[in-house]
Amino acid sequence: MTDHFDIKAPAPYAIGDEERAALAAAIDKEELTELALTLGNIPSPSRHEAAASKFVYDWLESEGFDARTCGATPERQNVIGEYGGNGDGANLLYTAHLDTESPTYEPVLDSARYRPETLKNREWLECWLEDGKLYGYPIANDRGPMSCFLIAAKALKKSGFDLAGKLYLTACPGEIGPEPIEERQGVEFLGKDIGAHYLFHHGGVAPDYAIAAEGCDFGLTWLGCGYAVFRIRLYGQGMFTPILETPENILEHPNPIYRLGPILDALHEWGRAYPERHRYECEGGISIPKTQIDSIKAGIPHSFGAGTEVVSIYLEAGLTVKQKAADLQHELTQILRGFDLDGFDIEPMVVRHGFEADAAEVAPLVAAVDSSTRLTRGHPLERANPVYSSMWRDHNVFNMHRIPAVTTGMMRWRPTPDDLAESALIYALTALAICGRAEKQRAGTYKPVYGDKPF
Repeated sequence: MTDHFDIKAPAPYAIGDEERAALAAAIDKEELTELALTLGNIPSPSRHEAAASKFVYDWLESEGFDARTCGATPERQNVIGEYGGNGDGANLLYTAHLDTESPTYEPVLDSARYRPETLKNREWLECWLEDGKLYGYPIANDRGPMSCFLIAAKALKKSGFDLAGKLYLTACPGEIGPEPIEERQGVEFLGKDIGAHYLFHHGGVAPDYAIAAEGCDFGLTWLGCGYAVFRIRLYGQGMFTPILETPENILEHPNPIYRLGPILDALHEWGRAYPERHRYECEGGISIPKTQIDSIKAGIPHSFGAGTEVVSIYLEAGLTVKQKAADLQHELTQILRGFDLDGFDIEPMVVRHGFEADAAEVAPLVAAVDSSTRLTRGHPLERANPVYSSMWRDHNVFNMHRIPAVTTGMMRWRPTPDDLAESALIYALTALAICGRAEKQRAGTYKPVYGDKPF
C-alpha cells in the first residue's frame, strides 16, 4: 500500500489557483505566528484551561464570528465559533484542544514522576520563536494547529468567501486528560468526556465532516487508537520483619513486592510482541499499539515494619479499532496464571476504544484535503506517520458517532512560521472545497462537482 491516497471520490466543490491566490494573500504569516505564540503562552495544563478558553472566545468575537461556549463546569468550557451556512453546502467542523501535556504542579505527585530538572523545562508552559523555529509544547500540541484554523477562517471571511455550508471552529478542554482513577473521581478529574464528547452532544454542532487539527507533518489519517489502563493487583501476606524467613524462591516471598521481578519480565516480553501482534493497516493509515507500565503502588512508606499485602501495577496499552478491552484482559490473565501466586485480580480502570472512518464516506473530505495540499505544497497528500494513527485524537469522537473525520495538520515538532501559514492555507481551501461558496450558489454559477446534491 502506497503512502499516497487513492482518491476515489471528488471533493464536493472544485478549488483552484484563483482561490489559492486569494486566500494566501489574506493569510498574514506574522499575525498567525503572533496568535500561536500568544495563545501558546497562556498556561493551560489539563484541568486549568479557563484562561485559554476565554482568549479563544474573545478572539472569535473580536473577529466578527458567532461565538458561544458550552461545558460541564464553568472552569472548563468548550468554545464554538461559526461562519457561513448561507447555502446548501456541507458542514465542516475543525477542532483542537486547549490543554497541553505538563506536570500536575502538585509537588507530591510530580516528585513521584519527574526528575527535578525535567520540572524546570520551560517548554511545558512557554513558547517562543528562535532561529526561525517555534519552540514550546503548547504550540506543538495543540494551539499551533488551533491558530492555523482560526486564521484560515479569518482569511475566508477577509477574502469575501461566504460559505454555503457551515464552518465550526471549536476549542476543547481535556483531550490530554486526566482520567478518574481510584480516589481521584468526579467531574474535577474528567478529561475527554468534557471536551469534544461534551461538545458533540451539547454544543449545538451538526457537522457532515470533522477534522481534528493536530500536528501530522502534513499527513492525514482517519484511524485512531484508543487505550486501556489496567490495574493488576498482587496479594501477599504482611509479615513482621524480625520474624520474616526470607525464602530462596522470590515468588514464595510473602511480600508481593518481591514477586514483581519475574512478573515484570513476563509483562516486558508480552509487551515486546504486542505491537506487531495487534498491528492494523488499512487505506486510512497504520495503527501500531504500544504498551508500558505507568505506575506501581504498594505499601505505606511512613507505616513500615511488616511489608505490604498488596502491590498494584498500572499498565497502559493502546487499542486499535479491531481490539476491545476484554481481549487485553484475557491476555493479561493468562500471563498471571503462569505464576503460582497467592492471589491476583485484573481490572480496567479506564477504557477507550479506537475508531476509524468509513472509507467511502470520508472520501470527499480526503479529496478536499488532497486538493488543498496539492495547491499549497505542490504534491499529493500522504498518509500520516503511524504514530499519529496509534494514539488518541479527537477525530475518534466524531468517527464514533458516524461523522466521517480525519486528523491532519502542520509539522508536529519545531514548526516554522511558514509551516503554520501553509497549514492555515490548507485548512482554508479545505473548508471552501467542503462547504462551497454561497454567493455563487445564489448567482447560479457554482455547482457541486458531482451530481445535484451539494454533498
